[in-house]
Amino acid sequence: MTRRFLSGTLSALIFCGLLSEGLVRSQDLPSKHWIPTKTPDGQPDIEGVWEIDTLTPLERPAELTGKAFLTESEAAKYEKRVLEETNRDRRDGGADADLSRNYNEVWRERGVHVVPSRRTSLIVDPPDGRIPPLTPAAQKKRAARPRLPRGPEDLALRIRCISRGLPMVPTPNNNFFRIVQAPGTVLILQEMMHEVRIIPLGGRTHADPNIRGYMGDSRGHWEGNTLVIDTTNFVGIDDFYGADENLHLTERLTRTAGDTILYQFTVDDPSAFTRPWSGEIPFTKTEKPIFDYECQEGNYALTDILAGARSQEKGQ
Repeated sequence: MTRRFLSGTLSALIFCGLLSEGLVRSQDLPSKHWIPTKTPDGQPDIEGVWEIDTLTPLERPAELTGKAFLTESEAAKYEKRVLEETNRDRRDGGADADLSRNYNEVWRERGVHVVPSRRTSLIVDPPDGRIPPLTPAAQKKRAARPRLPRGPEDLALRIRCISRGLPMVPTPNNNFFRIVQAPGTVLILQEMMHEVRIIPLGGRTHADPNIRGYMGDSRGHWEGNTLVIDTTNFVGIDDFYGADENLHLTERLTRTAGDTILYQFTVDDPSAFTRPWSGEIPFTKTEKPIFDYECQEGNYALTDILAGARSQEKGQ
């Protein structure tokens, strides 16, 4: 259940009686006037609740091929068009359109603007803003997947209410993260699935390769005012755009202003992708609360999905 809907409901209850293309933009750089504060144990302070909603897609759309940045007027037109086209409350379209309305707009948190730099993709490397091709082995592995799910294990972990996964990129809803710092540790609560990443600091080695997790095994250290998180030991069951158990994820969080963290990530998985790739997105601080995410594996939607698959197998 999304925070937006709950916030509006609670409010009602209370009221009722209760630069040029290819150049780094100024928005991508730390403010010259920003002086990072410190936690009591001396860590650069990145605590708080942060939201990552944006209309900027992960990959650059084909229509914007060769264009890394939008002008201000282009961004305004793009935002207006995308909000109109993705509005799930529209009543036009056939069966496919109805299927996409599994959540209407009250549940959506897609943002209303592109990122401040007006980039046309969250991916910044490769320069084309696209995820690199899969390796031949990864393509073969993907092609071998069953067309229809045979059981719950063939469905994405997100559909099964198990894990949002990494890296931290926007989804259509529940895009809040809470960062809590303690001596020697950073914790990141992901609103979706209500998962908590516990990130030890100080040069600790990774766990044994036989010990794996849905969000891997994370270790962190500070490079100046930047928190660097190194994550390995992924299960590899539910891939991130084709990533597998060999994924090595590097994340960098730098507070660039009182209300902004620049989040940068690099996906390195030589058995899955033909080259590493990187992206970045600003996190914006918010005073809004995070509510519990109500989702459970084995919900009625999962039963319906599998029943539909069995029906399709029968040719009905």
